[in-house]
Amino acid sequence: MSTFKLTLATRKFSKENKVKSLYLSLSTFIFLVTSLCLTITFDNVIISLLFSILSGLLSLRMFVIYHDYLHEAILPKSKFARVMFTVFGMYILVPRRVWKSSHDFHHRNNSKLHKTHIGSFPVVTKSSFIRSSKIEKKRYLWTRHPLFILSGYVFTFIIGMCLKPLKSNFIKHIDSFYALAFHFSLQAFILLLFGFQSWILFSIIPNFIAGAIGTYLFYVQHNFPEVKLKSGKDWAYESAALESSSFIKMSRIMQWFTANIGYHHIHHLNSRIPFYRLPEVMNEFEELQKPKTTTFKMKDIMQCLSLKLWDEESKKMIGLNPKHYNDLYV
Repeated sequence: MSTFKLTLATRKFSKENKVKSLYLSLSTFIFLVTSLCLTITFDNVIISLLFSILSGLLSLRMFVIYHDYLHEAILPKSKFARVMFTVFGMYILVPRRVWKSSHDFHHRNNSKLHKTHIGSFPVVTKSSFIRSSKIEKKRYLWTRHPLFILSGYVFTFIIGMCLKPLKSNFIKHIDSFYALAFHFSLQAFILLLFGFQSWILFSIIPNFIAGAIGTYLFYVQHNFPEVKLKSGKDWAYESAALESSSFIKMSRIMQWFTANIGYHHIHHLNSRIPFYRLPEVMNEFEELQKPKTTTFKMKDIMQCLSLKLWDEESKKMIGLNPKHYNDLYV
């Protein structure tokens, strides 16, 4: 089956079960709020820390579900869902308007060489990198540095989703201001009312966990050894979904916490498929059962993080080993 026909064939899976969508969304939201409250309830630091870590993972799950909502894959006409997800979007520092514009652009231009800078990690070619100034090289490499990804709460969410949009157009992105105000007002309330330790457990740890894993997912979904980048007439939406989007193998527990976002090749093929139906789609079509794969194993994580540039000659992502690429630093 051609990739275009495959896309058409997946449309029947775009139909949501509204009761299931509401149940999974609302239950996750309740679990998250409850877990956050429990981080400041117990005197035992170990128990509070466990709930703090759980809150970070639940924030991650809720974010992926929120992402599905913004794709209109679930609950598109629900007023209740709109209120719930608006509150969550402000809490997690992902304002609706910024995310919609950047993420929709990303889907329309997935892994399109020379147009990958909005809504995804920037990728430049080896030749472009060589021509860049030293400061441009440093800026580019910093955005792909493990510390940048680990600090995704700051660089991806606070700065990328809120401060930069406000700087570019304050009025247009006023919801970014509301998100910052809500987010940090909540933090100030916890700090003043419950103290420093509770603030760390309630705010800092969960946000850093969700930010780090979320940012790494942004990265690894389209930055892995077998990825294919194309441009111009060579690029096609359907082939980009299958050749340039990874399938991340993970445990059932992590599949739950990531709300099946590891089935990313299917999500890019048809973003209207609800997250809970993605495994069903993969089981239905043989063409989707041999995707380009990575995992959460340390070896695969390090391999993906080592990728820096697109080599137009070899048609693959390459790293920056000084022994082989000294010319890149000139």
